This record gives sequence, C-alpha cells and structure tokens, in this order.
Amino acid sequence: MSAEPVHGADAVTMTGVQKRYGSTRALDSMSLTVARGEMFGLIGPDGAGKTTAIRLICGLLHADGGSIRVLGLDPVREHRQLTARVGYLSQRFSLYGDLSIDENIAFFAEIHRVRDYRRQRDQLLELTQLTPFRSRLASRLSGGMKQKLALACTLVHEPQLILLDEPTTGVDPVSRREFWKLLAAFLERGVTIVMSTPYLDEAERCARVALVHEGRVLALDAPARLRTLITGPLIEILAGGSASDAAAVIRGLPGVEDVQTFGERLHVMLAASAPDGVDRFMAALRETRFATAAVRPIPPSLEDVFIAQLAEKESARA
Repeated sequence: MSAEPVHGADAVTMTGVQKRYGSTRALDSMSLTVARGEMFGLIGPDGAGKTTAIRLICGLLHADGGSIRVLGLDPVREHRQLTARVGYLSQRFSLYGDLSIDENIAFFAEIHRVRDYRRQRDQLLELTQLTPFRSRLASRLSGGMKQKLALACTLVHEPQLILLDEPTTGVDPVSRREFWKLLAAFLERGVTIVMSTPYLDEAERCARVALVHEGRVLALDAPARLRTLITGPLIEILAGGSASDAAAVIRGLPGVEDVQTFGERLHVMLAASAPDGVDRFMAALRETRFATAAVRPIPPSLEDVFIAQLAEKESARA
C-alpha cells in the first residue's frame, strides 16, 4: 500500500539550490518546479549537474544553499517519510544476479516494508512483459530486460514520484522504445516522473524540460515553446567530408549568426532581423565552392536551442 499523497503543492520545488564538491560547483543556484503528474526532463551533457540534482531531490545529498521541497517534505529532515513515496532508479541500480526476477522484486518490496506486494509484482511483470521469465536469474537477462526489472523494483512500493537518472543510457534502440512505453503507462496512472538524460530526442517526450549546463538552468519550458527561442531561419547544409571547411567559409557570409557542425551536416542560424536574410544568404553561398551542397530549411531542434542558449550565456559573460 503506497503512502498517503500530499495534495496541493508541486511535486518538486528547488529554489536557489547550491552544491559543491570541494572547489567544484556542481549546482549553481538551480531553481525549478515539477508539477504533479507531469514528466519532467533534466537535459544536458555529462557533468552538467543532473545526477547531483536528482540525488538532492532524493535526500541522498545535503544542499550547501537554497531550499528543496519534495511532495511537501524536506528530503533530508523527513527522508524516512519521503522514501515511502519516491522511487529512485540510479545509473548504477544494483540487481542481484543470483536471484530470479521474482526474488529481486520481493527483495526490494521487503526493503520498503511492503507486506502484500504480490499483486503489484504481478501487475508490474505483466506491464513489463517479464512474466514468462519470472524465474530466470537476473544475471541471465539482456540489458533491456535488466532495465525493465530495475524499473519494476523501483515501482513495487507504488511511489507517487519516480526519479530516473539516465535510465536508457547503454540500452539498445528497441529496448529504449519499450522503456518509454512503460513510462507513458505509469504517467497515465498519475505518477510524477523526473528523469535525466543526455539524449535531446528523449526530451521531446517530456511535458517540460530544463536545459542544464554547469549546474545552471539555461532554459525551462515545454519543448515546443523552447524551440520558439530560435527566432531566425535555420538552414541545414549537407557538406560531406568538408564540413569543417564549409563551416569556416559560411560563418563569414551575410546574416549568419552561428554555425554548428553535426557530422557531415551544418546547421546555419540566420539573423531574424533581415526579411530577405535567406535570399541574401543563398546568393552569397552560390558564390562559394559549396554552391552545389544540398541545402534545406529545417525547424529548430532542442539541440539547436541548447547550443544557442549556451552561446548566449557565454556571450553575456564575455
């Protein structure tokens, strides 16, 4: 039986949170809120502070400044109460290889003092499609099956909030899709989900995302609204093996605000101010040795937004 819900406030509130490891600032005045029942993404590269933020929300770390409330509770002072309401799937979630699927779930149920866990266990096994393999040892499962079992162990005590730290890293594409279907199913049940990921394509599945860099939130909103932060036209150029040379040339063309390289492709961001900016750019491109490169307008991705926000912050610092 899950703990009684705390109604009213947001599921998570972080206000001016700071965390240091020696001289390193892991979080630098991070502020965000997560609404109840939403899927919220912490998006950013390795070292951005995503794992630190999640561990602070769990109450596994003490903040050096600021305040955190999780389901109406202080995650450190009221840690015992919070543990009954939160499920945490870390990057190094430990399954017991010499125990079966059933036995692993039973073990985690007992840790959370869930007495009548068999109904929930059977439902989770059915939902994760692990029922036919319930007697198989965890050590003999594939990577995707291990991740689904880890999620089942995280959810056996029926938490109101689940925290997932890069849950699909190292998982094959098919298993990633199945994992996201599972998350959607739990979201429909009213569970709040906070997850971190370095994959910007996964962020599109979240109701809202925070783009995080060096312990700070660069931008926070729904993915569709974040994409509107790029106001100028965006052009994709297929430059082949000459992408770095092409980028150097294109940066000097009229109206170009930024050029980013993605393998053999370039994303060229043009200024929003000039109404004929695309025409002027195309005319200038035709005068270069890259005149025959494939060119097309594209909508901005979250990756484009992240890079643009990062460049804006760096420019403000200079």
